[in-house]
Amino acid sequence: MATSFSLRTLTRESILEYLPQLNEILASCVNGGASVSFMQPFSPDTGERFWQRMAQSVAAGERIVLAAENQQRQIVGTVQLIIDQPENQPHRADVAKLLVHQNARRQGIAGLLMSELEAIALAQGKTVLVLDTATGSGAERFYQQSGWQKAGEIPQFALMPDGEMSGTSLFYKILPTAD
Repeated sequence: MATSFSLRTLTRESILEYLPQLNEILASCVNGGASVSFMQPFSPDTGERFWQRMAQSVAAGERIVLAAENQQRQIVGTVQLIIDQPENQPHRADVAKLLVHQNARRQGIAGLLMSELEAIALAQGKTVLVLDTATGSGAERFYQQSGWQKAGEIPQFALMPDGEMSGTSLFYKILPTAD
């Protein structure tokens, strides 16, 4: 039996309300080795501060946080669209922190989140999306299979959660418009 998921945009208030669940997803990803800007051992306090900053950024209109919930109303994945861009780039947005709890992977959640995020981006007038991810990672393969174009790589870009140096792969996607 397939599990169904619902998607919703989180407000400042809902981020703070669901902070323990959001922090659990982030911890699951970091402890599982995902390169999402945090190091092991992952501290719950670090995660809480991160999500509190994200709540403020949402309230300021700088970003959109999208969440996937399972049938038990547990948040199992998130992704962010950073819409606050320089004046000469009103058509562009950055995609950040595609996170799916390790226990909820391989169920299509990342694809659902990204498809909805693209629709939200278009509704916001954003037609060029950019992101980066660890070179050689499962995330890199996911983006390539999802129609993202690889623009290049930067070696020795960041540390993986375990301290190993990693390069990053830069991706972009031009969203189709009705024009």
